[in-house]
Amino acid sequence: MVDETSIFIGASRKPDDSYQRAEELLLRYGNRHGLVTGATGTGKTVSLQILAEGFSNAGVPVFCADIKGDLSGISMMGEAKDFLVKRAEQVKLDPYQFQEFPVIFWDLFGEQGHPIRATISEMGPLLLSRLMNLTEAQEGVMNIAFRIADEEGLLLLDLKDLQALLANMADRADQLSARYGNVTKPSVGAIQRTLLVLESQGAANFFGEPALRIADIMRTTRDGRGAISVLAADKLMMNPRLYATFLLWLMSELFEELPEVGDLDRPKLVFFFDEAHLLFEDAPKVLIDRVEQVVRLIRSKGVGVYFVTQNPLDIPEKVLAQLGNRVQHALRAYTPREQQAVRTAAETFRPNPDFDCATAITQLATGEALVSMLEDKGVPAMVQRTLIRPPSSRLGPITPDERRKIIAESPVAGQYDDAVDRESAFEMLQKKAKEAQDAEAQAQQQNSGGSRWTIPGFDDVLGTGNRRSSNRQTVAEAAIKSVVRSVGSSVGRAIVRGILGSLARGR
Repeated sequence: MVDETSIFIGASRKPDDSYQRAEELLLRYGNRHGLVTGATGTGKTVSLQILAEGFSNAGVPVFCADIKGDLSGISMMGEAKDFLVKRAEQVKLDPYQFQEFPVIFWDLFGEQGHPIRATISEMGPLLLSRLMNLTEAQEGVMNIAFRIADEEGLLLLDLKDLQALLANMADRADQLSARYGNVTKPSVGAIQRTLLVLESQGAANFFGEPALRIADIMRTTRDGRGAISVLAADKLMMNPRLYATFLLWLMSELFEELPEVGDLDRPKLVFFFDEAHLLFEDAPKVLIDRVEQVVRLIRSKGVGVYFVTQNPLDIPEKVLAQLGNRVQHALRAYTPREQQAVRTAAETFRPNPDFDCATAITQLATGEALVSMLEDKGVPAMVQRTLIRPPSSRLGPITPDERRKIIAESPVAGQYDDAVDRESAFEMLQKKAKEAQDAEAQAQQQNSGGSRWTIPGFDDVLGTGNRRSSNRQTVAEAAIKSVVRSVGSSVGRAIVRGILGSLARGR
């Protein structure tokens, strides 16, 4: 029925509802991308699960997000339930074997999996601006910040690095505007406020080091199966922009790091974007164009990208055109937009004379889908009404104890647990300010002839000696004030709050 060159999806049916043939995804076209769509409760998660199982058994690593926690069951062996056994018989899956799969759990917050981190520099100004929903003027300031960091050798690793650099830019606004374009203090202040919101939402856990190594999501086991990296995204979905930005960053990292390999007999990695509408919702055109370019070109690097969403209209047309393997679950057609979605979905398939595709989409039962995979020479197969096969792993979530055990036995256990804070922009600006402060103190002492004592940054503390004839700040004073603002106002207050909080709790 199927062989090691394909993944068994299910069985299509004839007009009289009898068995027709096995529907399969050819592994050599697994990097031609795909789309899984359908309304809530129609079986999209199970389709994602069986595709992930198939790729894993074929030795292909998988990365996917677990929005509701249901996908975590892929790490445990399935159980012979009546409705699963019945479906296996209907699609002629014989033998129907249960299996657990090698899973690595990840979590941006480090609670339900290994922490995932990226540096500010790796994220880049475009994705950060998207994450922060910046205006065009604010995005321009963000681009200037990255340019300054590059020119001045300032490493941007975590949020406090970016905050310190922005504070420094605010104090040098006039000087920077003359060189790079308009840098206004209100724009910088707006970005700083947005960074504080991100920090309060937990984004500080994501930005920093050690950053995720791409090799760790491209692992295979000793028995040749591909590891399935599952991102715990139930809490992450409370901040959908962070979720979408993280996935876009990861895809762009794959694109930048992996070498060109052309068409292989199977992909090197398959990447599932669940809730794909979040990637494109309110996204600027430049970002959509970049995603379309990456999706188009990443195929030659052996990576297959599969979008999972409720509505095919969620995917921009240029991106939709790149998706060759398609699984369409039922759609509702109550509103004009839903009716348009049904028509769009029907028109993207190669027609089947045995049934009307648009009508069938609204009549599909749970666990049933219209399937069209790429055939020989990469041509889309005629769409077929298909019963999706049952999964071999557990259907439903795992328990917290089971999750903890898997995390403890993970091949990356301990590698990402502790954050590393090495010298970067924050410390470098702090060091420059200290050097400027020392130079200022030394200059003041020389001007006074060493006959009086002074406090750095204050003239004529005792009311004696010479005052500076000009009210203009020196470069040293500007640097001092910049770092004092960024360090003293944020970190200083955080330390005070921490001390007072612990004393209050100890009473």
